[in-house]
Amino acid sequence: MATLTNKEEEIMRVLWHLEKAFVKEILDELPEPKPHYNTVSTVIRKLEEKGHVGYESFGKTHRYYPLLKKEDYREEIVEGTVEQYFDNSFKDMVAHYAKSERISPEELQDIIKMIEKNSK
Repeated sequence: MATLTNKEEEIMRVLWHLEKAFVKEILDELPEPKPHYNTVSTVIRKLEEKGHVGYESFGKTHRYYPLLKKEDYREEIVEGTVEQYFDNSFKDMVAHYAKSERISPEELQDIIKMIEKNSK
């Protein structure tokens, strides 16, 4: 599982958005208060050690790119959340959001149509 710390996830989001970036470019995309350059560099190296980030060398500097796909990470996070908080039931998760009115009836109908279309 690709468990990421909050800082690692924040940097991965920037890399997913930019696709390729130098540390300075990643730093520029982070919200205020911005971490120190060395902090970002250290987190990126940790991501590299975990196999989530690769790089291209340009002399003494590196341009980083994500090896961990956003879609793969999202799937792991959602499945983990469903397992931990909804007793491994996607139905219970959807029902939770429907009861709390975070999903409209129209959105539920769209979900039903997607399920019906994919089950044919």
